[in-house]
Parts: sequence; C-alpha cells; structure tokens
Amino acid sequence: MTGFARVEGAHDLCTWVWEAKSVNAKGLDVRLRLPAGFEMLEVEVRSRVKKRFGRGNISLSLNVNWQRSTGAYQVNADTLNRILEILPQIRDQAPDAGPATLDGLLGLRGVIEAIDDPLDEAEKEVLDQSVLDGVDSVLSGLAEGRDDEGKRLAELLSEQLAAIGSLCSKSEDLAALRPAAIKERLVMQVRELADAVPAMPEDRLAQELAMLMLKADVREELDRLASHQIAAKDLMEQAGPIGRQFDFLCQEFNREANTLCSKSSDVALTQVGLELKTVIDQMREQVQNVE
Repeated sequence: MTGFARVEGAHDLCTWVWEAKSVNAKGLDVRLRLPAGFEMLEVEVRSRVKKRFGRGNISLSLNVNWQRSTGAYQVNADTLNRILEILPQIRDQAPDAGPATLDGLLGLRGVIEAIDDPLDEAEKEVLDQSVLDGVDSVLSGLAEGRDDEGKRLAELLSEQLAAIGSLCSKSEDLAALRPAAIKERLVMQVRELADAVPAMPEDRLAQELAMLMLKADVREELDRLASHQIAAKDLMEQAGPIGRQFDFLCQEFNREANTLCSKSSDVALTQVGLELKTVIDQMREQVQNVE
C-alpha cells in the first residue's frame, strides 16, 4: 500500500526530521538513509518496521540539524611541514612574489582539517532514544495513511466481488437454457459418430455421450467461482496481512473463468465469461496493493 508520513522532533543537541513513504511491493523491502553518527540505529529501525508491516517498499530517511557544533579543527603538521620545505624553491622560481603569511599558509587545502568531537556516551544514548521514539511516531503515521488507503481498497474490492457475483448469476441463467441446445448438438454428434463407425457398441456410444456432456457442463466452474467469492469475503474480514492469500485466490478465480470460456459454445455465455475475466484482472491489480 502507498502512504507517506513526516515527523519532526527536537533535542538539546539537535533537531531531526523522519520521513517515511511506502509504495506497492509483493514482499517487504526496507530502505534506510541515516546520517553519519546514527548508523548503529539501522538494525533497531529495521526491526521496528518489520514488526509493523508485512508488505510494501518502505523508505525511511533521517535528517539531523545540530544546534551545537559536534566537530573541531586541527592543523595537519605533516602537510604544513611539506609546504614549508618547498617554500625556498618557490621563492627561487618566483622572486617577485611576496613573503608567505600565516593566514595564507593556514588557508591552503589540507593544512586545516576537521576532526570529530563525539558526544559522550550518556548524551548519545539519550539522543538515540529520542530519535527512535520518532521512528515509532513516523511509522504510526505511515500505518494510518496505509489504513486509509486500505479502506478505499476494501470498498473497491467489495464492488468488484459484487460484479463477479452478478456475472456468475448471469452465467448460471444462460447455462440453465443450454441443456436443450446441448442435447440437440450431442445427438447430432453421436449420429455422425455412429455413421462413421457403424459397428460401435452402444456402451461405447454412451461413454462418448457422457464425455461430451461433461465437457459442455459449466456448473462445476460456477460452483467453484461462488466458493471463491465466499472465501474472498472471509479474507476481507480477517485481521492481519491477507494480500498474498488474496492474490492466490485471484489466480483461482481466473482459472475457473478461463475454463468456463473454453467450455462455452454459446456466444452469450462466452461474452459473460470474458466480462468476468476483465473484472477478475482488475481485482487482481488492486490486490497487489493489499498488505
């Protein structure tokens, strides 16, 4: 399911912003972007995401703005000494150049370098806990957004299941009108078979007739479609992730619709079967968004 959430927080040392977004995916894929100094939180953050969600491509990013400097600077003595060693050569090659100044030397790249001034253990522990509390808040906001989308999806899936039920009822009505036509066609086929093989025993003719009747009967497919509708409605009433189960059920819906179309020799029934396949395909597309 898709969703987005943003949470801001503040600490004595810094302000921070968590952003989380979710897009559709068959499984759960968590992507994190943490600033330097917070890498040790990755395992805990991933664990908290997995406890809340079972499906989706979820991206989390943390931005930190420090209220005080957490770094210091020092002179790189090795770099400065190498520069001083080559100053005589530079004077020989450029005698008209002015003398080197302290400001100029310190301004050269590599002479002054930044060094970390890490927080003490107590400060870091308090800050990490504050940031992790923000993770819980942003995940709750993301869950609310996904829940809102879930409600809209539930309405849409209910409409599609109702459309499938309506088309199945229409198929049953058309199938009920078929026995006479099926019987007439079978009689003609049996006569053609008897003319082609005059010596065929009556029991063999009966077997052929039974096979033709079985191939033309679509009631079994309609019964299974009705059963799948009940299963789908039951799934939608369950708590917890149902996306993968629903996706498998859509495959079963599609299999029965394909069989119905292949068995049908009636134009009207075939048309209904094709409409049924269209609705099932649309439903399966939406199911990809369900956790």
